[in-house]
Amino acid sequence: MIANAYARTYRVNAVVTASPGQLVLMLFDGALKALALAQAGFEMPEGDFTRFERVNTQLLKAQSIFTELRSGLNMAAGGEFATTMDQLYDYYNRRLFEANLRKEVAPVIEVERLLRDVRDAWAQMLSKHEGGVVLERGRNLGQA
Repeated sequence: MIANAYARTYRVNAVVTASPGQLVLMLFDGALKALALAQAGFEMPEGDFTRFERVNTQLLKAQSIFTELRSGLNMAAGGEFATTMDQLYDYYNRRLFEANLRKEVAPVIEVERLLRDVRDAWAQMLSKHEGGVVLERGRNLGQA
């Protein structure tokens, strides 16, 4: 119980002290975690009635993260980059909606693969532009 309190405090402090770029990276990581949990839900035994509840919950979490990322885009200042990211987040949301509706894992795998590429490129960009301090899949690396 005490360990959970320390972990929660650590996460809050990490968010409060993170740069905007690192916050985006944290959101990417959160979406990847939700996608992995959704994929695990698809792998649950067919007789488990909580299977699709887990899938639904995790896909909705990922979609909420993409909606939050879209709402944070500055379309006026971001130019072509912001437009491209907006379209990408919209595509992710549509594919996850399809996955949830049809109860198919293939769109989840596709979005996870695409997002991992974006996440890794974002982390690399942060490493170059923020003095090498980035988060790599949930942990602070210091110098990259």
